[in-house]
Amino acid sequence: MEDLTKTQLVLLFLLMSIVVSFTTAIVTSALYEQSPQSVPQIIQRVVEKTVDKVSDNISSKDKDTEKIVNVITEEQRVIDIVRRVSPAVVSIVSTKDLSKVASGSGFIVRDDGTIISNRHVVQDINAEYTVIMSDGKKYAAKVLARDPLHDIAILKIDAKGLPVIALGNSDSAQLGQKVIAIGSGLGELQNTISVGIVSGLSRTVVPSGFELRQLIQTDAAINPGNSGGPLINLSGEAIGVNTAVASGAENIGFALPVNIVKKDLDDIEKIGRISYPFFGVRYIMLNQDIAKERKLSVSEGALVASDDGSPAITAESPAEKAGIKIGDIIIEFGEDKLTVDHPLVEFIQKHKVGETIKVKFIRNGKEQEVQSVLVERKF
Repeated sequence: MEDLTKTQLVLLFLLMSIVVSFTTAIVTSALYEQSPQSVPQIIQRVVEKTVDKVSDNISSKDKDTEKIVNVITEEQRVIDIVRRVSPAVVSIVSTKDLSKVASGSGFIVRDDGTIISNRHVVQDINAEYTVIMSDGKKYAAKVLARDPLHDIAILKIDAKGLPVIALGNSDSAQLGQKVIAIGSGLGELQNTISVGIVSGLSRTVVPSGFELRQLIQTDAAINPGNSGGPLINLSGEAIGVNTAVASGAENIGFALPVNIVKKDLDDIEKIGRISYPFFGVRYIMLNQDIAKERKLSVSEGALVASDDGSPAITAESPAEKAGIKIGDIIIEFGEDKLTVDHPLVEFIQKHKVGETIKVKFIRNGKEQEVQSVLVERKF
């Protein structure tokens, strides 16, 4: 190295620089060719994450906005329904010897003045009844019918072109469904509104010793005076008739399913009275304990028997004519299977007088089937 001149050292340095630069260029080019998309992919991933984060923020804001819109919409819906149906909800006052003795609620279902209420609201056959409209007008009312099995009554006032409440389908009621109860709270506060949900279905209660079945339970407030008013769904239809409240409890009220009302109205319009079919047996609904105690082959159904000394099978009844005997276990009535929650009486009432029904039962461990023609029940 000492023999090299200054010029030679400069030339050697330049040569080495050129070689290093050329080698670096070749290596860089080769690496890029092997993974040409790495940089664009990295950029794309960064962009995607940024966009996703922005979208999430926008989506979150949209969801919050949607919740607010839903709340406003539902609230406005309730307000609109109440405004629409309230004119068809009435107060019913009973008087005797010119003195007020009781009051309740009702609702108009026909524009000719046909009104639905509770039987217990108009149970006194010697009293006079006055219907008070939401605008204060008063009409004398006539009781067309009192349902002998359900707490329902049908009244009539002399008026035309009245506002009405449409009858929905109570069989479609769902747990958690929002409902509106309307009536004259405490018998004085006309068109009192309460909102709640359907909190139970097919309930059975025994107020004042009278059994009520298939009830809709609700936490919408039903107070004294509300009896006979409508239980309304968010379509503005009546799905129930407010009838009872659990004493000693809060927010436990009951309404009769409106499909019973439909049947009663149909009877009144066609034959002028409320009619129920009759089969003619006394029975015990089975469960596992009863079946085990009596050593029965099945644990569901209606055991034809009487535990109070009365005849288990009524003479000349459809059941007797069909050949039903004491000890038979009826397991199906029509197309319906009998259970503790769905007893025989429930399915008898579903059918019409004069209808031919298939009855399936077990006798001596063997399944049998007969046909029976239902007759009208006498009260």
